[in-house]
Amino acid sequence: MHFDFPNILLVGSLLLLICILLSKPSTNYGIPSLLVFLGIGMAFGNGGPYDFYFNAPKITESLGSLSLVFILFSGGMGTKWTYIRKVLYEGLSLATFGVLITMIVIGIFIHAISPMPLLHSLLLGAIVSSTDAAAVFSIINTQKITLKQRISRTLELESGANDPMVFFLTAGITALILHPAQSPWLLVPSFFLQMTLGAGMGFLFGRFSVFILRHVKLDIKGLYPVLIISLVLLCYSLTQVIYGSGFLAVYITGMVIGNQEFEQKTENVHFFQGISWLMQVSMFLILGLQVFPEQMIKIADTGLLISFMLIFIARPVSVALVLAFFRAGWRKILLVSWVGLKGATPIIFAIYPAIHGVKESEQIFNIVFFVVLSSAVLQGTSIKRVASWLSLLSKN
Repeated sequence: MHFDFPNILLVGSLLLLICILLSKPSTNYGIPSLLVFLGIGMAFGNGGPYDFYFNAPKITESLGSLSLVFILFSGGMGTKWTYIRKVLYEGLSLATFGVLITMIVIGIFIHAISPMPLLHSLLLGAIVSSTDAAAVFSIINTQKITLKQRISRTLELESGANDPMVFFLTAGITALILHPAQSPWLLVPSFFLQMTLGAGMGFLFGRFSVFILRHVKLDIKGLYPVLIISLVLLCYSLTQVIYGSGFLAVYITGMVIGNQEFEQKTENVHFFQGISWLMQVSMFLILGLQVFPEQMIKIADTGLLISFMLIFIARPVSVALVLAFFRAGWRKILLVSWVGLKGATPIIFAIYPAIHGVKESEQIFNIVFFVVLSSAVLQGTSIKRVASWLSLLSKN
């Protein structure tokens, strides 16, 4: 089926409208919005009832990275320092060591049950090890779930801060696959360099942005969001150019800006919340269009095994090992483990190996997509019930 640009805009706007209109009734029935968005994309996409052919991994990956920049920035803006300060070490430990442990456990399991080479298995494990901020908070906020023991704060920090770690592991293992002679120990100094540069650039750009927003008086109020957008894109691109973590930089920049006062702050926070939702909905739609359902069916048995291992073993093991250092109770460990939701981010990262020519990247993408769907169906629809069962659901 051929579509020219006006028809693409027509179809895109209609799909966007359908997603937004269906988000409220789906939430009332306990169905995560992201599952609805992905489902609509798959229905209109390759092999679906409407068969809108779409296969553009490079474009999808670029759009996904751009979307993730604004999702992370908006998440940073909404993160209050006083709110997360007491769970700082918990959240950061889950976002780093938790991701690493999950990757190792699930990677070894995949290698044991399939003919996939160890590095490819670890690559797949790295991609599915993240907790997706958009997925977690779209469910917690829309279903009005309030959790005890500062669990929401821990999940907020973990899900917002683990994307740089996951991207680093994805890019690093991809490089090792493509260049077998390269020593894996080179990833260690590279990790510290990227994270240090990312954190430093994020803090500096955040302070610089606050200075600009306080001292540059614009006659047209509508230019303030445009000014911030330019600063965010400059922060991300410049950090990437100097080999820092651009995702970490924009998250910290958002946090610095969000915790300072400046003119038009409230309006801009609401504006970027809207931008974040636009990016989320658009990416779920595009990723739904990108997948080929008939290929998903072929890996259903493997996908179910990996999903089971990830949800019931790998994630709980990593959370238990990390939170044991903070003397967390078993109920908190179980709930944090269960809210390890997957969303658009793992699917975006799954495209990275494909555009760099990694063997078996198509299988990796399909398995990751299957894992995300499984997580949304099983975990996304039961968070409130599990929290209530564990007596961690606040009545406030």
